[in-house]
Amino acid sequence: MKNYIFIIAIISTMFSCKQYTSSIPDAVQTVLDSAKQNKVELEKVINHYKEINDEQKLKAAYFLIENMEGQCYAKAKLVDTTGARVKFNVLDYKDYNAMVAAWDSIENIIGPIDYTRDTLIFDIYTIKADFLIENIDLAFEAWKKPWAKQLTFDEFCEYVLPYRSSNEPLENWRKQLFDRYAWVEDSVKDSSDPIEACSKINSEIHSWFSFDSRFYRHPTDLGLSQMLDYKMGRCEDMTNLAIYAMRSQGIPVMSDYTPAWPNTGNNHAWNATLTKEGKVVIFMGGEKNPYDYKLENKKAKVYRKTFSRQKNSLAMIAPDYEDIPGWLSGAHYIDVTKDYIDVVDVVLPLTREKPDSCDYAYLYVFNSGEWKAIHWGTIDSNNVATFTDMGKDIAYLPVYYKNGKYIVAGNQFILNNDGSISENVADTINTINIDLYSTTKKVTKLTTDEIEKASFKDGAEYELFYWNDKWVKLSSKIAKGDKPLHFENVPSNALLWLVKKDGKKDERIFTIVDGRVKWW
Repeated sequence: MKNYIFIIAIISTMFSCKQYTSSIPDAVQTVLDSAKQNKVELEKVINHYKEINDEQKLKAAYFLIENMEGQCYAKAKLVDTTGARVKFNVLDYKDYNAMVAAWDSIENIIGPIDYTRDTLIFDIYTIKADFLIENIDLAFEAWKKPWAKQLTFDEFCEYVLPYRSSNEPLENWRKQLFDRYAWVEDSVKDSSDPIEACSKINSEIHSWFSFDSRFYRHPTDLGLSQMLDYKMGRCEDMTNLAIYAMRSQGIPVMSDYTPAWPNTGNNHAWNATLTKEGKVVIFMGGEKNPYDYKLENKKAKVYRKTFSRQKNSLAMIAPDYEDIPGWLSGAHYIDVTKDYIDVVDVVLPLTREKPDSCDYAYLYVFNSGEWKAIHWGTIDSNNVATFTDMGKDIAYLPVYYKNGKYIVAGNQFILNNDGSISENVADTINTINIDLYSTTKKVTKLTTDEIEKASFKDGAEYELFYWNDKWVKLSSKIAKGDKPLHFENVPSNALLWLVKKDGKKDERIFTIVDGRVKWW
């Protein structure tokens, strides 16, 4: 009888263990099976929390492993048009202008140079069990901070737990910063207020770290050790540093960004955090504290980085044959535009023929001399695409995307403040004559006799283009002193672009409204 009971007990134990082992979520198992030789390291993490019977930390481990697919350190190299490596270090030059001048001198000799991704070091193949376990344990210690107690488990997983923020080198930053900022808890007046704690830490970062525009052309995101060494970086590095520091103390901080400003060049990333009531407040890591930071440019789209893979992202729902432009092919972001500005959905008939194997259309904005992707929309059976939550008073171009290039899908248009659409269709029959005073929006000066002075480089040649599914050159003029450039037979109702010949092409696009320039 005793033997019978003993056998039943063994069978029962075996069954329960098997049940527990097989309880690994399918999405986690998929990553484990993809990790090749590193599978054993990930399984060590899972088994560790099973052995100590900590269900919540086990769930946290599952969260990190499930969403590890695609997380990596991205190395890059500078190459010429043949793919040959070009030696260049942005920090060899005293400032941004000197660095750009050196860059330009290289291009004058060998032609265009640019960065290309060289090596991707994926976490699932390299991350170690001890690294993940320490990260999880210290994140849970940080969750005990008085200002973090209101966080839900989901908020904790997304905004405190992750061990990386972007494509920076994988480093064990959490312990170092957990100790470095331990003083904050004793220095705040209201220990329940995460904003006060956030401001304390951000002010400390501001005392030793600063923005440096040379890093615009640094090939990779910086890791903590590099930031501690350089004590400077670009906006991406500033947001990452703030994320490390805040999350080490249980303060929920995220990185919000716009891939391209619609009324100027470049892009931008900044930080956001949560009040104890759950309200989002923005700040700039190492620069401006919560409630002191403002975004001045127009916003077509604002996204938030997430560690979790978003099931409704284009990367997750698009068929394999769909060609997706650049960053839109990622799965680790959510759209938060409506948290920043008034938005409207754009329902747009696509008037150009759709290429084969294109289920989606895209809206582009004009940025740094070219059209750049900002959002996507599904094309229905009537060849109509819907683009959700778009910023208003902005110029857009609807396109398809195929074989790495955009194909115009419809007329370029302005999304007006009332949500209506005004198409810019160049009328080459009914033309106008115009005087232009600058290539971008600026306050032009008046002479003593109240005549407006132009802002051009004397003797330089300027070319005027209009948009007709591509940029079409109309004519060119040589600037003379402070006089305006006069152009005749300019198509009416056209989107226009005046650029300095052989320049950087950072000039802004414009339309003519009631005889005056309207910049976009």
